[in-house]
Amino acid sequence: MCGIVGYIGYRESADVLIDGLRKLEYRGYDSAGIAVMQENQIRMAKAKGRLDDLEKKLEITGKPTGVCGIGHTRWATHGEPSDVNSHPHGDEKIAIVHNGIIENYQQLKEYLQEKGYQFESETDTEVVAKLLHYYYQGNPVEAIHKVIERIKGSYALGILFRDFPDRLYAVRCESPLIVGRGENENFIASDIPAILKYTRDYYLLEENEIAVLRQNEIEILNMDSEPVQKELLRATWDVEAAEKGGYPHFMLKEIYEQPEAVYKTVHPRLGEDGLPDLGLPSLNDTALREIEKVHIVACGTAMHAGMIGKNLIEQLARIPVEL
Repeated sequence: MCGIVGYIGYRESADVLIDGLRKLEYRGYDSAGIAVMQENQIRMAKAKGRLDDLEKKLEITGKPTGVCGIGHTRWATHGEPSDVNSHPHGDEKIAIVHNGIIENYQQLKEYLQEKGYQFESETDTEVVAKLLHYYYQGNPVEAIHKVIERIKGSYALGILFRDFPDRLYAVRCESPLIVGRGENENFIASDIPAILKYTRDYYLLEENEIAVLRQNEIEILNMDSEPVQKELLRATWDVEAAEKGGYPHFMLKEIYEQPEAVYKTVHPRLGEDGLPDLGLPSLNDTALREIEKVHIVACGTAMHAGMIGKNLIEQLARIPVEL
């Protein structure tokens, strides 16, 4: 799990994907890959190492050309860092990229092996790709619905279907994914910096909503395949905020930006007595018992802590948590 970028529009998608993935390098990763619709065929390229290693490989093999594609930077969870374990996964009909952890992937893998499927990688993502292939009967949305009914865990998926070269599909559950709206082009990404160069407008997907992107259209469907009207949001910060800003790496930048971040967070909320006033209601016993859902917002290692908190709160307090 790490970074996802997807694109459909009028530009060469491989360039947009790699550019977007570079904006997500702060997340860390050990391999990278892209899949592009090229003349109604899915062409994949992936490599262990940095994005530079992927680009060197593409210099030898040739960069795929086409205006629709998906890209991924991977931080290994299932299987060691390697070319074969890198995303995207799939075959000649389907390609997917995935952030998250599929908790029941081993059971699903055994089920698919009984159906005759063979596996090349050690990843849970390849299991999702094979399961999608198993259920696909010409209707991508129907196949995606059947897959998310079977898988357990967290996921953000970007999906290509060879039969629908003018469309890009996405779905999420407990793993972040946004849908960016541009002019004659649309995007998916696991974080806003990946698309800021091209657009500031985006939608947030709720859990298990499916986004169907075309060059000039975005349709978002619920679990009943009914269209959902979404609020269009706008990023108000500049792309420079997502750059290294002269620091050798993002970790050092984050360390030196902490005083300013604390100031910007606290100063607007200081009361006349000089103490922070967050405007929150008193969390007495009655208020705590009325909490119906908890939202945890985190990124990077803080997200790992949030995953632990989610499990503890759900187990001990019996309150659903969205991370």
